[in-house]
Amino acid sequence: MNRHALPFPSLKQSADWKAKSPDNRLHPNRYTKAGLRLRHTCFYPVYKFLLAGALGISLISGTSASAHPLKIATWNMDWLVDNLQPPTQPLPSDIPHRSATDFTALAGYADALDADIIGVQEVDGISSLSRVFPASRYQLFLSNDPIAQHTGAAIRKGLTVTRNPDVTDIAVSIPGTVHPLRSGLDLTVHEGSTVLRLLVLHLKTGCWDNPPEDRKHACPTLVLQFKALGNWISARQKANDAFLIMGDFNRRLTVHDPFFLSILQSGPLRLSTAGQANPCEGGTYFIDHILLGGPATHWEVKNSLRVLMYQPADPAALSDHCPVSLRLDPSAK
Repeated sequence: MNRHALPFPSLKQSADWKAKSPDNRLHPNRYTKAGLRLRHTCFYPVYKFLLAGALGISLISGTSASAHPLKIATWNMDWLVDNLQPPTQPLPSDIPHRSATDFTALAGYADALDADIIGVQEVDGISSLSRVFPASRYQLFLSNDPIAQHTGAAIRKGLTVTRNPDVTDIAVSIPGTVHPLRSGLDLTVHEGSTVLRLLVLHLKTGCWDNPPEDRKHACPTLVLQFKALGNWISARQKANDAFLIMGDFNRRLTVHDPFFLSILQSGPLRLSTAGQANPCEGGTYFIDHILLGGPATHWEVKNSLRVLMYQPADPAALSDHCPVSLRLDPSAK
């Protein structure tokens, strides 16, 4: 089912990021991989939609038919590895080992998601991605990193795509690092007169909401990655590009978070998940984000942020992240 991602009903962000408020400096025993578990239970209204197959799709009304709105999404696929192909890199033993049934279920959710542009993370190869997003409907792209976890994208056929060089500066090289980090996938998407620059990323895990000065929890690496991200944003702003950045930031960004403020210095950005609760794990702050910049800052269709939830009967091996989607109207000013 799709759920709205709604504001936390009882938490207010502090203008002072370092203030001891429940939205930032939190007790470590409430941390989870995908976010923090809130002390208070948050309830989310569940909306019923028309069905496509057995899964719900949200229908957004009130947008102009002539505007050709785009539905975009980001989805960390949790070590999507094709078990029919020999691995190109050594893999950890504790990753999900998916059956053909699991791939069929993932493909069903991709069909229900029905997005035009999907940024993906943790994909080992095109063969794996094509089992979820069929090549008959989507153009598939992966970063060129020589690792088992790639950033990627599935883009609806009919859209024209130009591939730009990977943003390798985001794959920060740290001496002694066991697992190399991932480059950003950089694409330009054209539909008619609409041109959208797209960056898909997957940042270092471990610095969920610690201050940038923290020398632990992978924060020094994340600081370097955000500097590289700021450089990419500056280039887009100078070119007056309409752009978006989406993916797994592994950071609970808010409008007051110092990491977000650091890239905001490069130009105006819209954090579509700001102040929103993610129902994927019962109500947490998002770590999967969609940021809009340049002219695209004004393209977000109001109240269109959605999280596609897995059905309870489906296997837990599908993914530890749910797809997060948003609709854009390029005609908006």
